[in-house]
Amino acid sequence: MTPPQGALAGIRIIDFSRFLPAAYCSWICGDMGADVVRIEHPRELAKEASVFNASGETPEQAHLRRARATQTRNKRSVLLNPGNALAREAIHQLIRGADILIEDYRPGVLARMGYAYADMAQLNPRLIYVSVSFAGQTGPLSNRAGHDPLALSLSGALSRLHGTPAPSMPGLQVADTLAGAHATIAALVALQARHLTGKGQHVDVAMSDACLPLMMLTLARAPGGDASRLAPPDGSWHPKGGVWRCADGQYLCTTDMEATYWRRFCEVIGRPDYIGKQHAKDAWPAMEQELKQIFLTKTRDAWHALLSAADTQAMPVYSLAEALAHPHNRARGMVAELRLGDATVTQIGTPFHLSETPARAPALAPRPGEHTEAVLTEIGWQDRIEELKAAGAFEG
Repeated sequence: MTPPQGALAGIRIIDFSRFLPAAYCSWICGDMGADVVRIEHPRELAKEASVFNASGETPEQAHLRRARATQTRNKRSVLLNPGNALAREAIHQLIRGADILIEDYRPGVLARMGYAYADMAQLNPRLIYVSVSFAGQTGPLSNRAGHDPLALSLSGALSRLHGTPAPSMPGLQVADTLAGAHATIAALVALQARHLTGKGQHVDVAMSDACLPLMMLTLARAPGGDASRLAPPDGSWHPKGGVWRCADGQYLCTTDMEATYWRRFCEVIGRPDYIGKQHAKDAWPAMEQELKQIFLTKTRDAWHALLSAADTQAMPVYSLAEALAHPHNRARGMVAELRLGDATVTQIGTPFHLSETPARAPALAPRPGEHTEAVLTEIGWQDRIEELKAAGAFEG
């Protein structure tokens, strides 16, 4: 029988995440049925609100902004200052009954607030403590702070990400998403290990580590396995694929690297003479210039229709709006449209599909602190809420 709440029903997660990498992990677990209790720091929320309040944002608009972020869904919000002494007691009580703790503070910061892994493991020996940081909990750079582009830089991936001689800032959160995905994998592996051993453990996920697998094939193809002998990307075209500007100014991507697909590609574009030149490097520069002119003779969608009919590997370079509207992405459940008052909130669907334990229906992000009293009641602190208020536990 399919568990109605998802594969992770019965798993409780205490979520200290603030940024995408760690929030990605708790998002996936929440989608799969875990009870994710997000500890929200009043001071951090106040800083965020001050930025938007200056532009006249209403509470309803703030909630809508918060709800638009896919990674905030399927979580409960508890508003407590984790640095407050009495709040710490309540959070420790929550941690005693938790399965997983997720945090993304700079190494050492959460420990100084009273939540070091060693201490939490004493509170709850079965706790899986997931730390997501820029460069990890160990190593010469472990004390450094940094965001996505720096992790790509440290891993070497930014040097090749755009396939051009000069690296540039990425337009997407590559390192953040990779770190979140690896944190999710590691948390679930640790959960399985606990099933075998009965013990929790510390999971250390570095954004820089998560980016290095981007370089696996590049390393394997390095001359003699020596990465120092790799030529930098020069932006030149080769028959493994290309991105072509079409007559309407839109772009089409092709990846006809296998011989069968390359033959079909050459036949469709009317250049069967290219078939035997796939590995003739000296011919590539002239071929590239000719291909640029060929693709300018038809629109993107016209080329896509022709190449698709011949079963080549071609795909329009869609904008985000086009991708969200695409029938395939919608059929796969990768576009979630939810209502919040009179507004429609569009989010990304869960990026995998399980036949027996599917993801649960998405619940939009709650207002900050919406579940504070309910969660405190669950741990027997309902009679201490006024005491917490008096102690400033709900203040920054």
